[in-house]
Amino acid sequence: MSAIASVNRQILLKLLIASVMMFGFGYALVPMYKALCEVTGINVVTSKNDYGIRAYSANKVGNTQVDYSRKVTIEFDSNSRGPFTFRPVKNFLEVHPGEMAEIVYEVTNNLNRPVDAQAIPSYAPKSAMEFFTKLECFCFQQQTLAAHEMKKMPVLFVIDAGLPADVKTITLSYTFFELGVGQQPAGSTTPKSKTTS
Repeated sequence: MSAIASVNRQILLKLLIASVMMFGFGYALVPMYKALCEVTGINVVTSKNDYGIRAYSANKVGNTQVDYSRKVTIEFDSNSRGPFTFRPVKNFLEVHPGEMAEIVYEVTNNLNRPVDAQAIPSYAPKSAMEFFTKLECFCFQQQTLAAHEMKKMPVLFVIDAGLPADVKTITLSYTFFELGVGQQPAGSTTPKSKTTS
């Protein structure tokens, strides 16, 4: 009898250790994901700057003077994973490096219930990301949409004047997804589909 009890205790101990390890791994996934994103440059996670403002790039706009000698085309892309209609109001803007620009995205919740959602950005080419500074963005925080609510959500940004001269076009893509359903989508620095108006 004592041999069986000893075996049972060993099995129980192993199960408890496995349960604790699985819980610890699940708890560690969020910081691991953030670290991976920072290292690879994919879906850069928001952080707070010295002023407490959420920003995607630690690279602050160093030169606020506008470079009128060149223009950069910013293309806007949207993808949704969930019950949404999601699109930019314009497919592209031409901006001078150093000038502030704004694009508005529209999202509609197509369900009869409220939905919590989040947007994750990606950039193409990836090298342009450090020169793309968002001053205001709906992606900085979660969004809550009431049943059938439509929201207009602005993005205020500046392209740093240090952007390499060979970069003529930057694509800013957002994936808008419902929170709490399945898993957060894996990002890509190269947008796969274009929206049309």
